[in-house]
This record gives sequence, C-alpha cells and structure tokens, in this order.
Amino acid sequence: MRDLFVTTHAPVLRSGRAMRTYGVARALAAHGGLDLLYLRFEGAAPDAAFSAIAGVRMHGVSSSRGARRLIAYARGMRAGAPRALARGISPELAAQAKLLAAQPDRGRVIADGPVAAATLAALARRRPVIYNAHNFESGFRHELGGPGADSPERLRAFERELLANAAESWMVSEADVAAARELCPSARLRYAPNVVDVSAIEPVQPRPGVQRAIFVANFAYEPNRNGLRFMLERVLPQVWAELPEAKLTLVGAGLEQPPSSDPRVEALGFVEDLPGAYANAACAVVPLLVGGGTPLKLIEALAYALPVIATPRAVAGLAVSDGEDCLIADGDDAFAAALVRILRDGDPELGRRGRALAAERYSIETLTALLADMRPRP
Repeated sequence: MRDLFVTTHAPVLRSGRAMRTYGVARALAAHGGLDLLYLRFEGAAPDAAFSAIAGVRMHGVSSSRGARRLIAYARGMRAGAPRALARGISPELAAQAKLLAAQPDRGRVIADGPVAAATLAALARRRPVIYNAHNFESGFRHELGGPGADSPERLRAFERELLANAAESWMVSEADVAAARELCPSARLRYAPNVVDVSAIEPVQPRPGVQRAIFVANFAYEPNRNGLRFMLERVLPQVWAELPEAKLTLVGAGLEQPPSSDPRVEALGFVEDLPGAYANAACAVVPLLVGGGTPLKLIEALAYALPVIATPRAVAGLAVSDGEDCLIADGDDAFAAALVRILRDGDPELGRRGRALAAERYSIETLTALLADMRPRP
C-alpha cells in the first residue's frame, strides 16, 4: 500500500521544516512507496534529493491567488485557523489530495504540518488523516507576536481541534506528546522525532587553532533572528573580551542586510557546500530563546561531530545531556563562557558522543522503524 504525504511547501531543503518533511518522506517511502503531493511555488522546483527517494512519486499542484483563495482564507478563519495559517489553505491542494486518496491500494494519508491539516479538514471527515506536527504550535507561536497576532486562546482552540480530528498526530518530542495530551486528552499521539540522514553525513575533523563558531539557520524565521540578536548583543561582546580573533559564521537564507558591521561576523547566506562550512568551524551554536519542537539544525550539527553549544530552549525536546552530548548554557554569561572554552580548548570527544547520539536516536533509520508500526487503515 502506498502512503500519501501532503505538504503545503515546495520540497526544497532550505529550512528545518523541509528537513523534517524530507526525513518523514524517506521513512514513509521505505514501507511500500509514497505519493508526495506539494504546492508549486514560482521559481522553487523540488530538490533532487526528494525525487531521488526510492519509491517516491512527486505530484505538484498550483494554488490559485484570486477570489477562490480569498474564499478559502475566509473559511479557514471562520473554522478557527490562525491568520498566518489560514493564508496557506489551498482548495486546489485539497481537491488533488481527495483524488489521490481515493486511488486503489492507498495506505495512510498524512498532512504535513498545521496548514496541510487545515487544508485536508474536509477529507479527514471522510477517512483517517494523520497529522504530522512540526511543533506543538500553541506552545510558542503566540510568542512570535507581530501585527494581527492571534491570541493564545485561539491558537489553543485551533490546535485542539487538529489533534481531536486526526487519526493520529505525530509529535517531534516526548515533551510535545505530553503537551498535546494535556491540551487534547482524546488525541491519538505518537512520537516521531526529527531526524537527519546521519549515515550520509561525513563527520568533520577538529582543526586546532580555529576560533570560529557556526550558526546554521533560516534567518527569515523569527526565533532564529531572535537567537542571532542574542549572540550579537549579549554573547559575542563577552567572547571577544577573551578571544578577540573569534569569528561567527552565519549560514542560511533570510538575511536581507548584513547583521553586523564587525568583520568577525561572516554572513554567507545559503551555501551549496554545507559540509565545507561545518568543516571550517570549531563548534556550532544553537542560541534559541523562543520556538518549539526540536531544531533540526542542532541534530545536523551533532551528526557532523562538531561540539554543539545550545540554550535550554533549543534542547527542550531532545534526549541530550549537558557535558555528555553537547553543552547546554542558560543565559548570556554561561553561553559566552561555554563558547570561549570550546573555541580555546576544543572538545572532539564531545563531538563524537553527539554524533553517536544522533545516529542512535535521530537518524532516518530510527524513524523508519518507528513508522513501520503506525498504519491506520481507511
């Protein structure tokens, strides 16, 4: 039986969201093949990595931008969807998902993220639809604020309905499972962690004397921008007082302007050679102060065998131990001290243990085994 995986984003590997989509798609395809239905966006063709998944068939659909889209937005708002999510609801995607779900030998139907789940709400009333969560949404989205931000109560009501209507909900961490269970006691919940292709990642070798940290993120995402401000304003001044030559390399899209005039802050944008960027660093930083789920870039950094320094918020959904798998630093003073220590002395053993943890708990093979037992039937 072939599963159907429906996502509202073009499958392009430039964000943590897309990395979760890829990991789940790889794991699903290993169990009888996969139809991957996605929205086409102008200029954003699917990455070859998705098309190369054994057993996958790609199905792109274009979404309307006129009156029909406005009607879908209004309906989503009336149904309780937050504004930012209601804007992504696509009637064309819903119609194509309905057709593909009705094909013979159809297995599971999975909605990838809250917008896809809202898009497939009508289909979920006719047959089981699984909700693949990327975060426990109401646990953090209200913190992002901004004009027209929804109230925490609206977010909670929306997410409660998603969880109640789903045949199952796949949560990225045990902490998110517990939070979802508290929000919706009747929800059918499973742990399906964020994963990376650990076996395809070559661990980097420590480079003595290198005083460069790397921060890999999609900087269009506010929690990552917030973390960058934390580094620039509160952490790096303390680091430079101890190590004047220390550098921070920023890798990822979303920075329209250089975030700092200091030449020790290097903004590379999106890079084709990500392994090379990691290889030029002594450690990785994940300085998140807001946000939810489990940051995939943190798991990726562990897989590269780099020492990782992270905030408690960044590791809240991961089974990591401070000083064993990574360094967990709470506050600017502690984060700066940990960064100085690693940049000055290194810690290759910490990096090796972090990679071992990623291989054991956060690999595609691990998720493939977990998803083998998650097969609701129509």
